[in-house]
Amino acid sequence: MSKKDYKRYLVTAALPYANGPVHIGHLAGCYLPADVYVRYLQATGKDVLFICGSDEHGVPITIKAKKEGITPQQVVDKYDGIMKNAFKDFGIAFSYYGRTSSETHKETAQDFFRNLYDKGVFKEEITQQYYDEEAKQFLADRYITGTCPRCANPSAYGDQCEKCGTALSPTDLINPKSALSGAVPVLRETKNWFLPMGEIQQTESFKEYIKRFEDWKSNIKGQCNSWLTEGLQSRAMTRDLDWGVPVPIAGADGKVLYVWFDAPIGYISATKEAMLARGQEPGASSTSWQDWWKDEDTALIHFIGKDNIVFHAIIFPMMLMTHGEFILPSNVPANEFLNLEGDKISTSRNWAVWLHEYLIDFPDRQDELRYVLTSIAPETKDSEFTWKDYQTRVNSELVSIFGNFVNRVLVLCDKYYQGIVPVSKGTLSDEKLQAAQALCFKQVKESIDNLELNLSAIKLRDAQAEFINIARAGNKYLADTEPWKLIKTDAESVQVILVDALQICAKLCVAAQPFLPHTAQKLAAMLNLESLSWNLLQENEIITANHALGKAEILYKQVEDEDINKQLQRLEDIKKANSVQPPEVSVVSELKPPISYEDFDKLDLRVGKVIAAVKVPKADKLLNLTVDLGFEQRTILSGIAAYYQPEELLGKLVTVVVNLAPRKIRGIESQGMLLMAGNDFNKLYTVAPEQDIELGSIVK
Repeated sequence: MSKKDYKRYLVTAALPYANGPVHIGHLAGCYLPADVYVRYLQATGKDVLFICGSDEHGVPITIKAKKEGITPQQVVDKYDGIMKNAFKDFGIAFSYYGRTSSETHKETAQDFFRNLYDKGVFKEEITQQYYDEEAKQFLADRYITGTCPRCANPSAYGDQCEKCGTALSPTDLINPKSALSGAVPVLRETKNWFLPMGEIQQTESFKEYIKRFEDWKSNIKGQCNSWLTEGLQSRAMTRDLDWGVPVPIAGADGKVLYVWFDAPIGYISATKEAMLARGQEPGASSTSWQDWWKDEDTALIHFIGKDNIVFHAIIFPMMLMTHGEFILPSNVPANEFLNLEGDKISTSRNWAVWLHEYLIDFPDRQDELRYVLTSIAPETKDSEFTWKDYQTRVNSELVSIFGNFVNRVLVLCDKYYQGIVPVSKGTLSDEKLQAAQALCFKQVKESIDNLELNLSAIKLRDAQAEFINIARAGNKYLADTEPWKLIKTDAESVQVILVDALQICAKLCVAAQPFLPHTAQKLAAMLNLESLSWNLLQENEIITANHALGKAEILYKQVEDEDINKQLQRLEDIKKANSVQPPEVSVVSELKPPISYEDFDKLDLRVGKVIAAVKVPKADKLLNLTVDLGFEQRTILSGIAAYYQPEELLGKLVTVVVNLAPRKIRGIESQGMLLMAGNDFNKLYTVAPEQDIELGSIVK
């Protein structure tokens, strides 16, 4: 189907696990490319729905909960909030961001499973599954680690090796061990329901579907064809776990849906919720979720990272196909991995640039990170982010080329014409510039349109490079014509030059929307433009004579060495912490002198919950916490920044000394103190109740 036949575009971005924050690898691999593409479609007038949400039932959630000593629900509540807010602040413009813990999702996933079950699609099998005798539970795939039989990666999971991308079964692993206890697991019998992927592979409908691979990116074709050549094996769609969507059939007590059955259905359930919201909007277009999932005039496009290829290109389509009522993916653009400063990004080693921390350290500079990540997007192979490269690209391209051109034009217009566009009695005086900008805009459009045309995938790096070339050509135009000198001898020609330059600024504003949305809004205000339709790029004149311009402002500011050195030092500290682990020692502090009960009784200790946490600027040890005590919220400064990242404290119950006299620290009034525990002080732990309790409860 060609692009002109699509009535609407359903774009999804891989559901992130709600067990940790979002880092730049996630952005470059999936969310930023999807957002750029969606913004482009919207600018061209397409009907688009951009769906994402938190994947809250994966085994990593339960592992995180056990590690932190909290419930899985507390884990997902915490990280769903962190991720959703970071995406919003960064400018990832989801139409709807859902949660797989919602009641709508539970019903949708169970109905989907029951549909396939009633049709006899699943094969009920009793199999040998790994069991942890120390933890006394069956182990889901991600609870088992071992050596990959294909690439010898010693940290492969029971369902997939994230190094080579090979899909695995737990019994494929060499030297398997439990991620819960570290013990060697044993095999025990259990019953589960399997999707017969080998049988589905032989159907005519599946053979017809995989013809689409020929027009997709090579990494998609390569990984999928490898699976298909080896022959697909049946995969269990249920698991022996107590966290997830319960299997909705008799005889399945204590079992939940496999996360890779459950999670992609989250796209469908989130669409349902989005349509409920859209139905309340006046003038909304499609308000039926079926239009988006069951109409062949809809393009379904999954943006993912390369570790999710098989699940989105083979397993989920098989699920949709056997259900029988759903459209199949039009394209599954997957990027490779982004590395950081010469090393693979690792959440377990904290080797990452976390999005929410970037937004704190670089406020109002979202577009700079968007620009750099698009410039180095791992579209065909792994790429690398370095802070020095970030600084160079921002300063030499955004500041010196794009920002400089816009500023020069608007400042001159304000100086010569008091911000009112003059009447120009000529046309673009530089034919080379006219041809260059026409070609650049054409190539920007074609690079993004590749995906609509099913020609492999969008090439955002190329598109953005062409975009910046337009500003580069504009700068050269000003340098060649020198209107600041010409104004003394030929004022009429200066009018032509600056009006032409304003038209380029206006077109840059329009073309910036997908890549640099915050910049586009700022520049639109400076140019006093209301419409930013992509069709304006076809116009010779966007800004007309006597149009009043807005106030000129600086689009971008220089990234200073101090900013970069701070980030590099942080990574160096993380590297040292990873390479040198403090010895496990127990140091018993000297006991303090006895006190009377009356002295102790003077302390007012209450249970609180941390609802906000940020680092105190220029104070390496301090965190600024907002603690909800039930009867009021208090600001408390605590010197625990060396032991906790701010996001680790969100949602934690703590014990607070509430009648400690307020004290100003770094200009901030601290209204209490947290109780902490630790002996060797290489570790500190919050003192808190073992389970949920009413906030404000007295501790005795």
